[in-house]
Amino acid sequence: MSVVARIWARMRSSKTVMVSGGILCVIALLAAIGPWISPNEYVAADFGNILRAPTLSAGHVFGTDDLGRDLFVRTMMGVQVTFAVALVASVVSLLIGVLYGATAGFVGGRVDAVMMRLVDTLYATPFIFFVILLLVVFERNFLLIFVAIGAINWLDMARIVRGQTLSLREREFVQAAQLIGVSTPRIILRHIAPNLVGVVIVYVTLTIPQAILIESFLSFLGLGIQEPQTSLGKLVNDGTDQMEGASWMLLIPATLLAVLLLCFNFLGDGMRDLLDSRQSR
Repeated sequence: MSVVARIWARMRSSKTVMVSGGILCVIALLAAIGPWISPNEYVAADFGNILRAPTLSAGHVFGTDDLGRDLFVRTMMGVQVTFAVALVASVVSLLIGVLYGATAGFVGGRVDAVMMRLVDTLYATPFIFFVILLLVVFERNFLLIFVAIGAINWLDMARIVRGQTLSLREREFVQAAQLIGVSTPRIILRHIAPNLVGVVIVYVTLTIPQAILIESFLSFLGLGIQEPQTSLGKLVNDGTDQMEGASWMLLIPATLLAVLLLCFNFLGDGMRDLLDSRQSR
């Protein structure tokens, strides 16, 4: 049985993991098909239904915003953008963090010391101000947000992977590969990285909520996703301006954002518990 198959088998034994994962799949599926099945357009304004409360009779199940745009479609599009930013930023941090941490942990010595001091230095940098400055100086777009958030998240991943690699490099199969002359990059890719899959998957599920929060925070400040595109953070920002007269504009995206964060955190905690129980055996 492969590593992925074993992880999936253990995931199915945890109710927390399955329920959280199921809710996330339902939200992702609804976000994918919702804008297609809705009769309302993403940017179309219905000036006869401005700030309309949620109702089925008018075809606006989540109501409308202050421009008469359907909030259901915009919320589903916001979920798509939030998922995209979080997942791509997590992949960026995953690739950089795993390669950097595995190299530092396996090579060791002065190379490890220099690489980890660089990580410590970057930790001391106020990254949120760096991200804001980056978004202000350059044009705000998806790619820049991916790079900015990924540049923050990979530091934690590198430390976790380095710690695991320090343990793995003392294992017999790694030492045997060194004795027969296998190159360092090949050992890292063929022997170290596959044994990090469990830890990395668990940690990615915990970094995704962090990426979502950073993107939502930037969008809430007006430095993230820009009109006509939207995200959950942008919708929450729009909702705060109308919270007294049109509370649904704030409550619906804020509740959905909270559910996403809770599900990802429960999913990460459940998978971490599964990993801990496997290692304790």
